[in-house]
Amino acid sequence: MTRSLDEVPGPRQLPLIGNLHQVDLARLHHSAELLSDKHGSFYRLRLGRRTMLAVSDPIAIGKILKDRPDGFRRSQLLEEVFREMGLAGVFATNGDIWRAQRKMVGAAFDPRHIKAYFPSLARSTERLYRRWCDHADRGTAFDLQADLMRFTVDAVAGVAFGADLNTIESDRETIQTHLNRVFPMLQRRLTSPIPYWRWVRLPVDRALDRSLCMLQTAVTALIKETRERLMQKPELRIAPANLLEAMLVERDSPGTPLTDDDVSSNVLTMLVAGEDTTANTLAWLVYLASKNPAAIRRLGEEADRVLGEAHWPTRLEIASAHRYASACAHETMRLKPVAPLLIVQALRPVVVGDIAIPTGTVLMAILRPGAMDARYFERPDTFEPERWLDSGGSQSTNTVGERISMPFGAGPRICPGRNLALLEMNMVTSMLFRNFEVTGLRTPDGAEVKEWFALAMAPSKLLVTLARR
Repeated sequence: MTRSLDEVPGPRQLPLIGNLHQVDLARLHHSAELLSDKHGSFYRLRLGRRTMLAVSDPIAIGKILKDRPDGFRRSQLLEEVFREMGLAGVFATNGDIWRAQRKMVGAAFDPRHIKAYFPSLARSTERLYRRWCDHADRGTAFDLQADLMRFTVDAVAGVAFGADLNTIESDRETIQTHLNRVFPMLQRRLTSPIPYWRWVRLPVDRALDRSLCMLQTAVTALIKETRERLMQKPELRIAPANLLEAMLVERDSPGTPLTDDDVSSNVLTMLVAGEDTTANTLAWLVYLASKNPAAIRRLGEEADRVLGEAHWPTRLEIASAHRYASACAHETMRLKPVAPLLIVQALRPVVVGDIAIPTGTVLMAILRPGAMDARYFERPDTFEPERWLDSGGSQSTNTVGERISMPFGAGPRICPGRNLALLEMNMVTSMLFRNFEVTGLRTPDGAEVKEWFALAMAPSKLLVTLARR
């Protein structure tokens, strides 16, 4: 027997605002999880004018994500908001446009190209090492996320553009300043009861417009420079040295429907998504590991063994050999998923669980409850990286864990940059625990670390003190 969406229970709604009074938009994921605890794995939620089905059952979520792009799409609202901001890349598009862009972006992230991109990652890691040496020698507490975002911006820019931004060693206003405005404004517009910005531009909207203009100008210039380089060096079409070159090669292939705007949107998407998501996961990893002395010791031992006399991985195969660091990344993403909520929209009538879903229905997938379920993970609330290793200490394919945790999504729309993100995490984790001890970790006011949600989940500001090992 199936039931209709109207028969699904949920929190009591008020006229006009629905359940907006019951959620904290700055911690929307936490509000959704608490409502799931109270109303079950399926419940009805209305935020302003938008009614949706909230789903926290991991098996149902897995089926939903694997039924993309044919059965479910990104929500119409998300696609519109991203397009208005010039971010109509592979993350936000749907249908045939998504298929064409996915082919282009997938070609750019081909494992054969990653080795060519590696020197750029190593250069950014070296600069972060030098910056942290300076912090350690002076004994100063520093903003961990800010430094990690400098690293991820430089790493993504080097990989994506072949551009050496070097925000790590710069004290001037950098591209990171403009990127930092994007995620909070995306969240603001996606959760706004009305699209006010289409009629009235508030100061925050005008600041966003300036930042998007600066970012678009920089990307346009880089596309022009890259095209000139491809003309001067035709051999790069066979062996691209960065993601932008690889995407332009795919965009120029015969019969492609892709445009330079598609390339530009995806480069911007990589910058925006690559900065916050990887940096926040690394910050959570440092926080969780610092509370587990056994994990800290094992991370240091692995880095000593794999790196030898080196201070950071200098070759791709060395970076990939850090099995325990990879396990820590997977365990961090289970406990602190950077994308704890995914919003999709049904493209056809479908049954989710025992609920008949009409075409056009919006669903909110709440990912963390499944990853915290004792049916799938023993001691689910503890940080145990060993659950991602086999008995011999090698990284194993935890098929149950990956199917339930889903930090990069699932199905055809799984994150194309997941391998690059994991590589960046290994680079920083091995460098950190090879060279430094975390001697202090606190928030500025000494309060407990909190989770904040602005399209990605981040920890509250973390001040870290390091000492050289």
